[in-house]
Amino acid sequence: MSELSPNTRSWLEATGFAIGEEALWHTAMTHGSTGEKRDYQRLEFLGDRVLGLVIADWLYDRSNAPEGRLSQRLNALVSREMCAEIARKIGLPPHIRISKQAQDDGGRDSDNILGDVIEALLGAQFQENGFEAARVLIHRLWREALEGDAGTAKHPKSALQEWAAGNQRRPPEYSLVGRSGPDHAARFTVKVEVPNVGAVEATASSKQEAEKHAAKAFMEKFG
Repeated sequence: MSELSPNTRSWLEATGFAIGEEALWHTAMTHGSTGEKRDYQRLEFLGDRVLGLVIADWLYDRSNAPEGRLSQRLNALVSREMCAEIARKIGLPPHIRISKQAQDDGGRDSDNILGDVIEALLGAQFQENGFEAARVLIHRLWREALEGDAGTAKHPKSALQEWAAGNQRRPPEYSLVGRSGPDHAARFTVKVEVPNVGAVEATASSKQEAEKHAAKAFMEKFG
């Protein structure tokens, strides 16, 4: 009996993963909430290191920037937020094997879970097909981020935090004010407020992304 559903196998292959032993990929897609004997954690540990090495090698080869700048970009490109963004872009969420309770709690849109699963899949790619296959796939999936400005500017939330401190204001406060849509396409509305200054709302496909957009909008309005 196949370890993967035909739909998930087709999606993996269309995305660029080379499938051999289905049990390995089944494990890479399995969240611990299912209670199964094997989940993605060990593969995530491996994939995290593979991703970091590939991105570091790319940055070293393509840039003459000093170590501090390289580290800043590396941290942004391998961040949980970036991994989750890539995962959403390639359509990963519906394929994650997760318990109903974890799904109801928003697990399919969790940056932590999405980031872990895509790193587990990279670990499986490395384990089964070797480093070069993993490198080629990471370059393809991360190309837009690699060639863009990820990591060259401060994260909007960090910029807002520093702005508030520099202007002797209380720290920004984030709150979830709305959620709509089905689990696989949920939309989150977040409000960020700096007391005695103002508040701004923003909506995105994850709470973390909505917070980022809200912080950016706040700085554009009040900063």
